[in-house]
Amino acid sequence: MMSCCRRLTAGSAAPLDFHRGQKDSASTVAEVVSLPLRRIRNRHLLQPAISLRAVSRRGSELFLAEAAVGGHSRGVRERPDGGNEAAAGEEELPAEPLSYSAVGNPAVEEEEDCRGDLTTPDAAPAEAGIASRFGERNRAVEVAIAAAATVVLGVGNRVLYKLALVPLKHYPFFLAQLATVGYVLVYFTILHFRHRAGIVSNEMLSLPKGPFILVGILEALGAATGMAAAANLSGASIPVISQTFLVWQIFMSAVFLGKRYKINQLLGCFLVAIGVIITVASGSSAGHSLKEAGIFWSLLMILSFLFQAADTVLKETIFLKAKHRLKGGSVDIFVVNSFGSAYQALFICLLVPFMSKLWGIPFSQLPSYLKDGAACFLNIGSLSSGCEGAPLLPLLFIIVNMGFNISLLHLLKISSAVVSSLASTFSVPISVFMFTLPLPYIGVASTLPKGFVGGAIILVLGLLIYAWTPKPRPASHSSSAAAASSPS
Repeated sequence: MMSCCRRLTAGSAAPLDFHRGQKDSASTVAEVVSLPLRRIRNRHLLQPAISLRAVSRRGSELFLAEAAVGGHSRGVRERPDGGNEAAAGEEELPAEPLSYSAVGNPAVEEEEDCRGDLTTPDAAPAEAGIASRFGERNRAVEVAIAAAATVVLGVGNRVLYKLALVPLKHYPFFLAQLATVGYVLVYFTILHFRHRAGIVSNEMLSLPKGPFILVGILEALGAATGMAAAANLSGASIPVISQTFLVWQIFMSAVFLGKRYKINQLLGCFLVAIGVIITVASGSSAGHSLKEAGIFWSLLMILSFLFQAADTVLKETIFLKAKHRLKGGSVDIFVVNSFGSAYQALFICLLVPFMSKLWGIPFSQLPSYLKDGAACFLNIGSLSSGCEGAPLLPLLFIIVNMGFNISLLHLLKISSAVVSSLASTFSVPISVFMFTLPLPYIGVASTLPKGFVGGAIILVLGLLIYAWTPKPRPASHSSSAAAASSPS
């Protein structure tokens, strides 16, 4: 409800006198301005009535309008003084006030718009606070749903990767390259249709490609160093070293994004890492495996997680900078996924000779290896023996892996790299538990590690401590009202 002060009338316009001579005073006493308007009953219709209350302050006036809104009336005649008079036989009713207020400036001319927010000084901060709390609550719900989806897809990704390697146990390098090429084709296809639908704008596509190139380099280096280290480390030691990923993310978020973490958040991350180590590595002689592997391969695996953590922080930076370039808008996640995957595929192709050697495949034999891997994947030809479950299981893994990457990037976009890392980490112990179930193609189910329950409790406790935020003490209403009424 926005109005000029001269137009706050019902029926005929009434002359208003706002005591302009007192505009320089600092009085906060309400001045009643009478309007010769009343609310009457005309059969079943109501005539609105308005009374205006002016409060003068230094440099501004506050107008409180008390109005009773009804329908238009019939049988009402104007009095010579500008008011309304009920027709014969009509009952005159007292006004039922409905209060509004408009902030105006006494220096405004009569014919100018005195537009203002129709709220009281106390109501405006209250409404803003309610809207802020409502927005924070909606955002928290959105982050919780995205985190839950990421955990579910993360568990499916880990389980299906194990199942996909059952038919392709001799061709893991082929599966990795197939997934990389599949990402590029699928992501750019989705990006094309989203661009045609108007979801992706030309401004999004014209963002600088330098950060996407760096994303591709970091992902390719992370994959190459991770493969090299994993080939020389035991399976029990890798989950222990993988917890450095969270440490790298916190460190680089603080350095490059200027984030400051609270004590409860740091403690929560520490407990999550300890919980995962206890859950996965308890009773598996992980420490002995690390000693046997040597310090070099352990450091190389830590370096791999450094590249991966830098990749996630860089993507968070892309989202933040895109808001400025797009004037408050947000870049679509498929723009980041598509160009990042394209440059990753490019740099992985450059590293194929090095990576194939890590898998024990001489570069001269790589073409025949890929051909045999394709035959096993399609489950055709003389090499199909031992490839039972293909191509269904590998395709399921690729689809779920894409969904997991999309969900992870969406969570990173609406929260932070650390939150997305915590959600991904939480899927590790659930995946360990899933492998104790009688899954198809796996054979004999594994047993839970000795410290699984204790580690899971510590992990959940760490997540709760990280998510816990102490509520700020609300300011007292009386003190805020006194501050608002005190003259400046």
